[in-house]
Amino acid sequence: MKNLAYLLVVFSFLGGAFLTSLDPLMVDWTTFLPVVFAGVVGVILLKRMQAAEARSSDLLAQNRKDLEESLANIVKNLEELNGRKDKVPTYDMRFEIDKLFRDDLTRFADARESMKHLFGLQAYADIMSSFAAGERYINRVWSASTDGYIDEVLAYVEKSLSQFEHAREEYAKAVAAQAA
Repeated sequence: MKNLAYLLVVFSFLGGAFLTSLDPLMVDWTTFLPVVFAGVVGVILLKRMQAAEARSSDLLAQNRKDLEESLANIVKNLEELNGRKDKVPTYDMRFEIDKLFRDDLTRFADARESMKHLFGLQAYADIMSSFAAGERYINRVWSASTDGYIDEVLAYVEKSLSQFEHAREEYAKAVAAQAA
């Protein structure tokens, strides 16, 4: 079914492109509109299948596990990095960030859409607001490390930790609210 929906979209696009290329001044609307309609049907089918897939209990359970584990790893690694931030050479901090956070940040980002289905939009927004700020601060540490700005490296590691701790607190609140 998913392949059929993709085929509808692809053939509609290609068919529409072909039909509009036949005459540069006039489009045969009686042929063009059904082709466009088929593409719209394909997009609607794809969106419905994606929404149903996103709400599947197996995917939600796996994504919830990924969210919890990756957020816990990020906070744990940031606490450890914050404790030794003055011992890591400024220019090497970017390599530490890549080593410690890349996989967990990616895992969390890949699973984040499930929070909408698990906890609702408000909880999603509360969690992602802090998470996004923490991620920006980690990126700032990486950039400051590349540029050799030691003061920014030291300051933004701590700021990032604070934001991720807040994201973890918001996540815990969302889990508690869901259980209630």
